[in-house]
Amino acid sequence: MTDPIRRRTGGRSARVREAVLAAALDTLAADGFDQLSIGAVAARAGVHETSIYRRWKTRDRLVFDALLEHSEQNLPVPDTGSLRADLIEFNRSLMAIVDSPLGTALGRVMAGGEDDPEFARARAEFWRTRLEAGRVMFDRAVDRGELAAAPDAWLVLETLTAPVHFRKLLTREPFDDDYAERIVDLVLNGLPATPGPSSPE
Repeated sequence: MTDPIRRRTGGRSARVREAVLAAALDTLAADGFDQLSIGAVAARAGVHETSIYRRWKTRDRLVFDALLEHSEQNLPVPDTGSLRADLIEFNRSLMAIVDSPLGTALGRVMAGGEDDPEFARARAEFWRTRLEAGRVMFDRAVDRGELAAAPDAWLVLETLTAPVHFRKLLTREPFDDDYAERIVDLVLNGLPATPGPSSPE
């Protein structure tokens, strides 16, 4: 099993990490995942390849750490005071990411990578981290009395974000201005049922 990703703060180590992650994202956006190599990232970041291997071990670990850093910065968990508004803002941020050139490349990495054990572990760690970050939206909604109990956060987030990825990767349709709102309202309210005939007294 690989070592967990180590994050250090401050000093040269932090500067090197920032430069390498930025270079990994730039290389991915420019060349695609298949052409991305540790050597290319090292050259773009201005560091030795050994510095990258020492910290990340493999290309997959590097790419997913860069992806996690990017999502933490560009897909923050909103705190608007309302669950509906939180989820709408969350999906709007997601749409902005996936609609960018870098987001397109990252989406293809997530969807199209080979399922070797290292890749699968890195991907699982990424989604586990994102799930834990998003869970707080539902916990806050319970505290505010908007929900009676915390739902299955993983299932709700899957349901919210799947249409975004489906439209971007499969149908290639543009996002409507109110797409985020329509997804959230469907998840929160379901399909409106037609009232049936009144029962006889």
